[in-house]
Amino acid sequence: MGALEAFGIAVLQGATELFPVSSLGHAVVLPAVLGWHLDQHDPAFLPFLVMLHLGTASALILYFWRDWLGLAQGVLGLAEADDVRASRRLFALIVVATIPAIIAGFLLEKWLRGLFASAPTAAIVLVLNGALLLFGERLRAHTHRPLADLTAVDALCIGLWQCTALIPGISRSGATIVGGLLRGIDHEGSAHFSFLIATPIILAATTLEVPKLLKAEVAPGVFQLAAFAALAAGATAIAAAAFLMRYFRRHDEWALNPFAYYCIGVGLASALYLGLR
Repeated sequence: MGALEAFGIAVLQGATELFPVSSLGHAVVLPAVLGWHLDQHDPAFLPFLVMLHLGTASALILYFWRDWLGLAQGVLGLAEADDVRASRRLFALIVVATIPAIIAGFLLEKWLRGLFASAPTAAIVLVLNGALLLFGERLRAHTHRPLADLTAVDALCIGLWQCTALIPGISRSGATIVGGLLRGIDHEGSAHFSFLIATPIILAATTLEVPKLLKAEVAPGVFQLAAFAALAAGATAIAAAAFLMRYFRRHDEWALNPFAYYCIGVGLASALYLGLR
């Protein structure tokens, strides 16, 4: 893998991990459409997988550093009493929302990826992801509850929605934002919570790959290229987070619709192309 190809993969990962268009779906469909010969199960690709996840998670920690610092101070009891209570409550909600995906990922991830990971199937699931985003916009509760009103039941529902992203083509951020909308949280609040709960999920996925990485035989120069890719993915993820938070704040009435139409269009075009090739 050359530097240009590594850069392209990194930018794709950094953007699609946060945009509600499915990074996993694009990772399956795009190489097949463009004729890239990438085997994500090849030991040579493992350093890229680990470093790309690490770069994306680091970007989320950096962008939301105030949230994470406040959470750390609250959990450790190093802030004012009201801030401690609020921070510990938010931390508990993040844990509640994260647990379903961790359990489902441990039990079902390999089976689901094997079942849905062919490029034509992932392209069709991208269409379903678009339909899911439209569904969220149409059936959302227009109550505009602030994120501070999120309850444990709300967090659990959002966490259950997150489990659908184990299917290649279903967006993790899209599913969790839809989950928030259906609980009456606006786009900005739903996206904020979605990005917060993404961090432990991405870090957990990275941690699971580290033992494999320690046993893998990696060619000289691969780690350097992977580190370059991680920086590119992290920079892209920070830019994506900044754009999306501003975008969701300004377009609360219909914010998911453009992403839905994109997924439906790309999914249908890719499925047609791969079917006729």
